[in-house]
Amino acid sequence: MKRLFILLGFVLSSFTAFGADMSHGADNFFKSDKVTVQKVSFKNQYQLTVVGNLFVPKGLDPAARSAAIIVGHPMGAVKEQSANLYAQKLAEQGFVTLSLDLSFWGESEGAPRNAVLPDMYAEDFSAAVDYLGTRPFIDRERIGVLGICGSGSFVISAAKIDPRMKAIATVSMYDMGAANRDGLKHSQSLEQRKQIIAQAAEQRYAEFTGGKVAYTGGTVLELKADTHPIQREFFDFYRTPRGEFTPASSTPQQTTRPTLSSNTKFMNFYPFVDIESISPRPMLFIAGADAHSREFSEEAFRLAGQPKELVIVPNAGHVDLYDRVELIPFAKLTQFFKSNLK
Repeated sequence: MKRLFILLGFVLSSFTAFGADMSHGADNFFKSDKVTVQKVSFKNQYQLTVVGNLFVPKGLDPAARSAAIIVGHPMGAVKEQSANLYAQKLAEQGFVTLSLDLSFWGESEGAPRNAVLPDMYAEDFSAAVDYLGTRPFIDRERIGVLGICGSGSFVISAAKIDPRMKAIATVSMYDMGAANRDGLKHSQSLEQRKQIIAQAAEQRYAEFTGGKVAYTGGTVLELKADTHPIQREFFDFYRTPRGEFTPASSTPQQTTRPTLSSNTKFMNFYPFVDIESISPRPMLFIAGADAHSREFSEEAFRLAGQPKELVIVPNAGHVDLYDRVELIPFAKLTQFFKSNLK
């Protein structure tokens, strides 16, 4: 039996209690027969190995220099969750695309696993530009970036200091700084923030003296009667066959969960400061009309310089735009990148 959950006037999720909601064409593990895929790796500026999947349209002229798009996964996810889907769909449109695992996550290097370091995440996108821009079949003047969820804020952070990123798009963006400092709709008080910071600081002592790494947040492992509607939305993707994926470097209990002692690094992360300096490079923000995260895309759009565009997808929540191909505006993304990477 389907249930409908509502929070702050936003429709957040509709799913069965017995399994993942696969409606609206949910297809996270899509495999295209129109592209080839190759596992690639490269070093970022801090000599950590970043691993990604390179998707190339079949029949692409190897002598031609093609446009390329880097695709970043949601925060706490890996490239196999949402990023590969977007990368393949855009590769079908003629782009060379690269989905990557951020440092500390998935197949990319970095210890401890699941550590939070937003500057390093942004660096990974610049390192991906380094890699693509030195391939003989890529036109280094035609490289774009696309960030999903938390990666939306990381690509903005990267683009502010990397003019090689010629077109910047985000989908279901989370400003990971504001979300951790203030909570959704500024629901977290300064005192609550200080309590979180104090807990993380004490955990540093525990880990420095050899104690176990502790984790925080992420997606719950089971649903209960009082599970928050937003957690139910994420559960339907991360904890069901719809989108569950556990990389070799993790365990089912640790996926999506950042380390407690490092998560406060987000409180010093301000991706929207100076966002207007990205202009005149174009920016596209896509959010679901019913998404609990919609506020972040709207704020980024308000602050960004021209040219910019905000697309609100009707009847879509935050996680809907991870994999529901009937809702994701791939045609809009294709038009944006073709117009601005020509």
